[in-house]
Amino acid sequence: MDPKRTLITNALVLATMVPGATPVRDGYVCIEGALISDVGSGDAPDSFHPDDVIDARGMVVLPGFVNTHHHLYQTLTRAYPPALDCELFDWLVALYPVWAKIDEEAVRLSALVGMAELMLSGCTTTTDHLYLFPRGKTRLIDAEISAAHAIGIRFHPTRGSMSLSEKDGGLPPDSVVQTPDEILRDSERLIDAYHDPAPAAMVRIALAPCSPFSVTQELMRDTATLAREKGVRLHTHLAETRDEERYCLEKFGVRPIEYLERAGWMREDTWLAHGIFFDDAEVERLGRHGVGVAHCPSSNMRLGSGICRVRDLQSAGSPVGLGVDGSASNDSSHMLAEVRQSLLLTRLAHGARAMKTREAFALATTGSAACLGRDDIGQIAPGKAADVALFSLEDLGYSGAGDPLAALLLCQPTRVHTLLIHGRRVVEQGRLLTIELDPIIEAHRKRSAEMIS
Repeated sequence: MDPKRTLITNALVLATMVPGATPVRDGYVCIEGALISDVGSGDAPDSFHPDDVIDARGMVVLPGFVNTHHHLYQTLTRAYPPALDCELFDWLVALYPVWAKIDEEAVRLSALVGMAELMLSGCTTTTDHLYLFPRGKTRLIDAEISAAHAIGIRFHPTRGSMSLSEKDGGLPPDSVVQTPDEILRDSERLIDAYHDPAPAAMVRIALAPCSPFSVTQELMRDTATLAREKGVRLHTHLAETRDEERYCLEKFGVRPIEYLERAGWMREDTWLAHGIFFDDAEVERLGRHGVGVAHCPSSNMRLGSGICRVRDLQSAGSPVGLGVDGSASNDSSHMLAEVRQSLLLTRLAHGARAMKTREAFALATTGSAACLGRDDIGQIAPGKAADVALFSLEDLGYSGAGDPLAALLLCQPTRVHTLLIHGRRVVEQGRLLTIELDPIIEAHRKRSAEMIS
């Protein structure tokens, strides 16, 4: 059977995000199956006979956003009262006892809620960093992958880990850490069961020890060895706070970046979450090795952590993508709002000319795709995965806007109108098509109340 053909036509503005390309007026996108086959302005070629036509009149069309850092289980603990006004370490200590109650069903519900929120904000690919495994709960990432399949999002779960509990000088309680053998064995199982290296893959696995203050140096090294044997990427939190910097100096006698180097992670198959506290030499070092950084502006502001040196890292050669971070430190999973936040924060720090609106969109598309080591997503171009977001400008908050693309960021963040993932329509008129949300939200709220009571 021939693949389904879809035509997106009459786009007010089509921003392909192909490097060097300018936005197209009256744009069209031809899709065959899961891939884009043609892009242009005006009428689509007469030879293209679509099975489905999407009229994008009055809409801005973009590649689907790519989220490079999340903790989906944290949707169960948004705005948690004891952690409202804490910095990172105290925030973690307050929340660990609540998170210790998660199980497969809690993870499934939290993943569906977080993924739905992402998709309704224009996101088509997300990672997740699940590093907390209460004793006996070994199939949590399997539950997330099942949720991703049901809702239809492209998914990059990272098998996180913690091996240092409070009794070992770490932060987490003993009930949520695992032994290195357990961690490495399950990491290999997940890669063998789910990782798909093929172009336009819907699931890829990465390995992600949590942070320098929750795993041993030996586990960091062994994880890197396993990842390279299996051909998967590496991810971790690094240089997020001054507390972490002091911890590394006191515990290991080096700054976080040197800790990373000693663990064998300073390569282009690595991307880091936050990456705030790097000096000039360290920025240059990261760029030279092609290490990526997931910029998480809302979370960094919420916890008072600091501001990532986005432009310096990019100039040095590091891929920089965008991440919403966990929904207990953001506390939302709205990617369009996060793109806006990255634009405003960069301008606050460096001036109004420091970042253009198109450059902010690049963080969430081509930059994020590069962090994940993918050249098949993040652009609207022939041969790329058919992940496309359409935003309508008919809403009240856009009335009077002159530049349609800029309006998406400078005016109020909104829901996506139509979203395609892998060539499949998953959101239409701002409504999720793949699952029924109301019973999921009801069950999610109930589980959240049980956990925090």
